Amino acid sequence: MTISSDRVAAAALAVGSAVVGGLATDPGSRWFARLDKPSFYPPPQAFGIVWSALYTGIAWAGGEVLVKADAQQRHDFARAYATNLALNTAWTPIFFRAHRPWLATLESAALTASTVDLVRRADRVSRPAAAALVPYAAWTAFATVLSGAIARRN
Repeated sequence: MTISSDRVAAAALAVGSAVVGGLATDPGSRWFARLDKPSFYPPPQAFGIVWSALYTGIAWAGGEVLVKADAQQRHDFARAYATNLALNTAWTPIFFRAHRPWLATLESAALTASTVDLVRRADRVSRPAAAALVPYAAWTAFATVLSGAIARRN
């Protein structure tokens, strides 16, 4: 079985986003520990579990769409995918390093819109790929609400 360069590229971008985001995350910082978090804030271990599953789905769906799309769809999806993962990567340093929860909330809203757009684009090419991206869209929407709640409380 041969793995296409499109699948490798999609996976590499997702892994890169995960690594950079993971390195910028600092839930053990004094700043983060002192934040007043809402009652619906998930247990800390949930984030690693959820994001591992989401990045797996993102990588698979991205590769699936890139392999199955026609030339124009492939071009448009590749741009949207790269933009989405750039937005994904940016949230963590904005929140954890710059300590800017309001800005992180706005950035997360942009990420959610970008993710919904990615689902829409994927659906034109592969329903299973679109379905794999739906939990990502739901999580980014939840993250926007959570970020906003933290920003309001602090």
